[in-house]
This record gives sequence, C-alpha cells and structure tokens, in this order.
Amino acid sequence: MPVPRHTLTETLNDLLQPAQFKDYGPNGLQVEGRAEVHKLVTGVTASRALIEAAIAEGADAILVHHGLFWRGQDGRVTGWMKQRLALLLQHDINLFAYHLPLDAHPELGNNAQLARHLGIAVYSDARGRFGEQTLGFMGERPSASAAALAAHVSERLGRSVTLVAEPDRPIRRVALCTGGAQGYFESAIAAGADVFITGEISEPQAHYARECGVAYIACGHHASERYGAPAVGAHVAAGLGLAHVFIDIDNPA
Repeated sequence: MPVPRHTLTETLNDLLQPAQFKDYGPNGLQVEGRAEVHKLVTGVTASRALIEAAIAEGADAILVHHGLFWRGQDGRVTGWMKQRLALLLQHDINLFAYHLPLDAHPELGNNAQLARHLGIAVYSDARGRFGEQTLGFMGERPSASAAALAAHVSERLGRSVTLVAEPDRPIRRVALCTGGAQGYFESAIAAGADVFITGEISEPQAHYARECGVAYIACGHHASERYGAPAVGAHVAAGLGLAHVFIDIDNPA
C-alpha cells in the first residue's frame, strides 16, 4: 500500500528531530513530488547521477544527506541546479534531505553507523559525545598502532586513507565525526582521544596531530557518510511498508 507523503515526512522528522539543530540548509522535504510514496531511494548526495538512478528504479522519493539547498548559495536556477530540479519535477519525485540530523542520530546516523562499521564501541555515557552540537562520537577500539588502525579503516571502507601520526603509537580511545569535520579535531584532543577519524583534513590539522601526539585519519568525505542514509531509509521503509533501495554513487572525495 502506498504511504502518503505527509506520513513519510512526519516519520522522518520524528526520527531525526531537525528542529534541534542549527544547520547550513533546510532539513526535511526540499522538493515536493507526488502525494503517495511506494518506493524510497537513499543516497549520499542529490546529484544528477543519483536522481537518474532513482528514476530508473521507479522511486517516488529520495532521501539524502546532502540536499540541493545551502545557506549562502546562489539562488538562481541555472546549470546543474536547473538540471537536477528539472528531473525531479518532471518525474514528480519527492526529495528529502537531512544534514546534521543525519550525522547525529545515536543509532542510525552517519557517525553511529561508521563507528559500528569500523568496530568502535561508542561510550554510552557523556564521554560518548563531544564538540559543537555534540556531533562528535567517542569510543574505544584498541589497536596495536595508529598505522594498524589506519589499515583497518582503509580495508573496511575500500579506499586509501591519510594518516598523520606517530605510526607505532598504540590506540585505545577513538573520536570520530564524519564528512568535513576537521574543525572538530581540537575538541577531540580536549576530550582525550588517541585518534580522530573524519572525512577530510586541512593544513592546520597535520600540525596539531604532530604537536599534540593525537593521530589523525582522513578517510574520505563520501566514504565516511555512506552508512547513515541507508540505515535510516531501511528503518523507515520497514516501519511504513515501503520498498527501499540504497544507491551509492561513487565519489573519490
């Protein structure tokens, strides 16, 4: 049986609680499509490639982490924006996007799912969260060395990673925050981490890692955020009786 669009919207909002976050763009329904939903496609970014794949799957709705609209962007509908919107509107597909709320969910979010994928046991008490809006997660995964942990992350994510560390230093306390969260490194250091795992690294973090003795692993923005959207999609689809497909559009970043 189809699910009304407003029911899917309410279910996602109840689960992810977007009103609790100060974010960089609108969370929730970004593009309105047909009123009834049979099939939900999830992905990381609302790229044209994902939209085209969702059309081929016969989707009525798409759920992503990176939507179309961001604070401070050019508001004109030209170029890539026009192309993406035209496809969504032509095929009457609903687009849902949740940015920080999808990072932060304690069980289904990007951070929680990446920790689970990497075998990190997140602390269940106050030690388990750190940083602005408590988006960072902290837990334990003992490793003989930073180099060994980096190799494990690389193997689990299927891509090379960047490691800045004393390679032989043992690791126990692991802090992580997916995507472009290099700005959380100092908070991770203050929280007592032995290593910080995120998607990207900028120039200052290499110096902080060397000077503070805390290892830094950058594993790719996209690679670190592949797990939240399908987890949320599968959970919501099971509860509402929807068909669900996760489509991973490769991205080297």
